[in-house]
Amino acid sequence: MPKSKRDRVVSLTQTKKKNYETKQKLVEEIQACCEKYRNIYVIETKNERNNLLKDVRDAWKHSRLFLGRNKVMAIAIGRTKESELKEELCKVSQCLRGRRGLLFSNENLDSVRAWFKKHSSVTFARSGSLASETVKLHPGPIDLPHPMEPQLRQLGLPTKLKDGEIVLEHEHVICEAGKPLTTQSATILKHLGNCMAEFHIEVIAQWSEGTFLQLSDSNMPMEEDDMNSNSENEQ
Repeated sequence: MPKSKRDRVVSLTQTKKKNYETKQKLVEEIQACCEKYRNIYVIETKNERNNLLKDVRDAWKHSRLFLGRNKVMAIAIGRTKESELKEELCKVSQCLRGRRGLLFSNENLDSVRAWFKKHSSVTFARSGSLASETVKLHPGPIDLPHPMEPQLRQLGLPTKLKDGEIVLEHEHVICEAGKPLTTQSATILKHLGNCMAEFHIEVIAQWSEGTFLQLSDSNMPMEEDDMNSNSENEQ
């Protein structure tokens, strides 16, 4: 009988070594970008989606975008006056928290802000997001394929099949404006084609040749917990 791959032993030493090498490579790439590009922008993504973020990366191939691993990025450019790679870069590292990242570019500030302001996309909201409006379904037919009826019932909708058509038996409130969406309500809204979220990127700060410029009031020093919670989807 063939040996199961699940039984294969993975050396923790090798895993740690690979993880260290990945982080070290990221540090080296960021430091090289500090020499190659005139400007560094701290950006923050809102309602991030992989497919939409890919479009942004494709549009900015002439620059370099890093997202995720904020702690490593901060170490790469320097977290203190003593360790900063160039003057004032420690202020950039203090902005790195949550869903923020670094855009290295030779494009000027006005061009960068104008591009991101223009390029936003509506998308489906996820559970935990605040509903932008109250959505209420009234009794009667629902314009969805009839095989979906059991799934809609599992999601909490009072539905039944009548003459091959999904029918809502009585009024049902899916969500209320200003309140968090549940997993069920977010799924129902997606089935109904209701996009309540907007993917966009905000420019938080700029560093240019030794000068740091804060652009957003939301620019706050990063916390250790915020840095440790970041995903690892850097370019």
